[in-house]
Amino acid sequence: MYIDFKQANIGYDEKIILKQVDFTLDRQQFVFLTGKIGSGKSTFLKSIYVEAKIFSAQTAQVLDFNLLKIRKRKIPRLRRQIGFIFQDFKFLMDKNVYENLRFVLRATGWNNEIKIRRRIHEVLKAVDMLEYQNAMTFELSGGQQQKIAIARALLNNPKIILADEPTGNLDPQASVQITNLLFELSQKFDTSVIMATHDLTVINSIPAQPTYLVENSHITKIK
Repeated sequence: MYIDFKQANIGYDEKIILKQVDFTLDRQQFVFLTGKIGSGKSTFLKSIYVEAKIFSAQTAQVLDFNLLKIRKRKIPRLRRQIGFIFQDFKFLMDKNVYENLRFVLRATGWNNEIKIRRRIHEVLKAVDMLEYQNAMTFELSGGQQQKIAIARALLNNPKIILADEPTGNLDPQASVQITNLLFELSQKFDTSVIMATHDLTVINSIPAQPTYLVENSHITKIK
């Protein structure tokens, strides 16, 4: 099991945002997290990589890390096993696609330029964006930018990808396409995904996936 939360109370500083959270994520599982904007979806995702605080829990396990006891020096090691996809892309606007991806690899310890080039080629090919590696990110459409964001999330072969409203800025057709691509790649690359979204069309585009609702400070499994 990649994630196991039982009766977790989560928030920031001294304020609890989510109460008594029960949540599990298995290997190669694709899970939806839904709820209104501001309901606490992002807070939950942040708790997984220790940016939000877990005040108490029976269990708060992510991969091989006990989040109730994790030391600060071990947090980077946990985060290196997690890929991130954001609604607003978070690209370096003065760098092209290749340079954006290279920056991530260099920042996470990759030094061999041949291996860097090979890995960037692999992930861009996986999202059908290889021909755009020299393009500036702002020249791309929203759907294309999100494909690059997916490629970036895959760079370090993460065990888990956290996608926080990744289709929030896309039209309905592009939203469904991106969701299906992310699902396909999660199976191909043996990666588990938690996708936070308030868009029911996106959730219904991949039926039979576990779905959790964030509402009134609680997370409830609804499917």
